Amino acid sequence: MHRFRAVIAALTLGVPFAASAAEITRIASSFEDDDPFDLFVDVGFERTQTRAKIVREQLPHAPLQPGQPAPESVREVNELWYKGTDARLNLAVAFGLWKDLEFSFKLPIVFQQNETWNFVSGTGQGNSTITNSCFDADGSPYKDGADGCAGRLFQVPQRSYRGGLGNMHFGLAYAFFNQEKDDTKPTWIVGIDYEAPTAKQRDPSLGNTDPDGDKGNVGDRVHKYQLYTTFSRKMGRAEPYFKASHTIPVRGPGANSNCDQSSTNPGNLGAPGNCYKEPWTRKETGIQAPSQTALTFGMELVPFENASKSQKFTLDLRLLGNYVGRGRYYNELSSALRKLLTSDDYLQVGGQLGVTARAASAFTIRASGNFLYNTDHLLTTEAIGQDLNGDGTVDTAPGSPELNPTFDWRYDTVSRRFRAIQSTTFRFDLGATFSF
Repeated sequence: MHRFRAVIAALTLGVPFAASAAEITRIASSFEDDDPFDLFVDVGFERTQTRAKIVREQLPHAPLQPGQPAPESVREVNELWYKGTDARLNLAVAFGLWKDLEFSFKLPIVFQQNETWNFVSGTGQGNSTITNSCFDADGSPYKDGADGCAGRLFQVPQRSYRGGLGNMHFGLAYAFFNQEKDDTKPTWIVGIDYEAPTAKQRDPSLGNTDPDGDKGNVGDRVHKYQLYTTFSRKMGRAEPYFKASHTIPVRGPGANSNCDQSSTNPGNLGAPGNCYKEPWTRKETGIQAPSQTALTFGMELVPFENASKSQKFTLDLRLLGNYVGRGRYYNELSSALRKLLTSDDYLQVGGQLGVTARAASAFTIRASGNFLYNTDHLLTTEAIGQDLNGDGTVDTAPGSPELNPTFDWRYDTVSRRFRAIQSTTFRFDLGATFSF
């Protein structure tokens, strides 16, 4: 027992227990006896950069033809460096509806959502499989090439430019326990964040490659419901916390479908004639955003605090993990290939370091940086079709109704697929909170 107390004393730096909420378990509460109304106004600048190497499967012998069985092994060749940059201003308001019941609203203003693709060292126009593609989307040999391999999937190098108002967020959170009111219990919050598809719809068929032209839109027309719970427990100058969340996507009205190109650009689809025919409905060929499950473990440390002047300086250390499910959506190659692409599931793991300085009870500034490693994952892995007649196989003959119209023989076929490797994401956030 004495040893346990010594460990706790070391963790808390010998400071007596005191109740206070960590930033992650902050909640606006109104109609309290000593605090009739809580209002938080947050303004923050956020910049996120993702970098990845894109490789492509390649057979050690002749390219796979339509109808051939998948090879036992393929090698991967280096193709591109990808970089995506997102810079935005986040405006948020949270206020108490009742005791420990908070409503929140957030609107992001996306200054830029730009992407670039460049060849890796040792790859160029002469030897890249991107600029020397052998087939059309339906699997037939490239029609305009004398040797069958003079096609081009997309221009390299290339840039894409987008921006505008992002999706609005609406949130509701309730604290079942609040350590500020009862220091015998931790702070425990359960909430839901709803991301509404309010941003102008992004058209995947538009690359938006002109820096002097209009920027492309950033909306995906998908409802996203994030359910989450957070715990924190103040122990002197240390406050460990935990957060778990799960995001459920639901396709919204007018969401994009690759079959929208069946009349304007049928050459970008493997079987455009199957579009909008059962079972290849707009829903089946449209965006299928991935679900996500995230876990956060962290601790706030308070090296300085002056309670009489409401001043505090906090260090925030976090471990982050996020599982991104399989889905058809906008990934690292969508703007280049002008389509919604099906990505395999992958993990994001990393950490975050942040600092918070409260100069007075009404004003707080914060800064943080986090780093995530994204595990290797396929970027083009669309299903080839569905077995409609129950014979146990998918008929891949030209004109077959079983062929998935959005499947592309050029890069969804095993031995031609693209994969993202060595992928990392860095995010920097700088913001301020005004409390009323």
